[in-house]
Amino acid sequence: MNGVLLTDKPKGLTSFDVVAQVRRLTGQRKIGHTGTLDPNATGVLPLLLGNATKAQDIIPNRDKEYIADFKLGLTSDTLDIWGNLKIGQSDVTKSEIEKAIENFRGEISQIPPMFSAVSVNGQRLYSLARQGIEIERKSRKVTVYELTLLSFSEKEQSGRLKVKCSKGTYIRTLIDDIGKSLGAGAVMSALDRTSACGFLKENCLSLEEIKTLSQNGELENRLISTESLFENYKILHVTNAQAKRFFNGGALDIERTELKTAGHSNGEIFRIKGESFVGLGIADNSLIKIYKHF
Repeated sequence: MNGVLLTDKPKGLTSFDVVAQVRRLTGQRKIGHTGTLDPNATGVLPLLLGNATKAQDIIPNRDKEYIADFKLGLTSDTLDIWGNLKIGQSDVTKSEIEKAIENFRGEISQIPPMFSAVSVNGQRLYSLARQGIEIERKSRKVTVYELTLLSFSEKEQSGRLKVKCSKGTYIRTLIDDIGKSLGAGAVMSALDRTSACGFLKENCLSLEEIKTLSQNGELENRLISTESLFENYKILHVTNAQAKRFFNGGALDIERTELKTAGHSNGEIFRIKGESFVGLGIADNSLIKIYKHF
């Protein structure tokens, strides 16, 4: 099977656990995913099957969207409610939160949490954190496209945020930084990824649904095409002979394609299609060279 399987990751499983379960259900060995979710998080986890695994590092749209619950007046070593908690005081108002989050929209800097899969000098941060070791981490630029306070209880000092952001954004860190700016502390108490790589949660399958479809021999019909990962790129239609040449490693002469009159930019990436999608090509002066074929 080749393509994208949209899964709704349940709470309590790692992303690797989901991959392992789908491997067992399908007998498919080549499976990857497009972005790790913490065990206590839920939501969209696109799995890449077969030749779609070649796309893992080159997917152009890596933006994510989340619904995150938070609680003020608490801090923890993991920046969420499942870590070692310290209880403080908070009497923040809804209007104060709405004012504070204005500073966290757009491009911001984040320091990755110690309990994360970031690798420093060949060691995962979470491995060091479990040994009680904390090291200095470099801040990273990320982009928060949308940050909306969906609800907030002043009595409970807890609420819910909607976040649309770039790849690499840590929602736990975002909430912790908001809590610090309010002088109250804050931890994430739930996280649901509602969109990833352009795919929505409403189109995802639960593990139980995947199991049933697999047992009935119907799962392959629910795969999304590998090409769907690259809808940001224009299509370059080629002849069957050109498609065969491209698939076998040969570059294409731009003067012999529709780009001769359509125009292009050097370095622009295209979806190469004969009778079907064969891969991605990149414009290099007078040629379309292979960027990746599938």
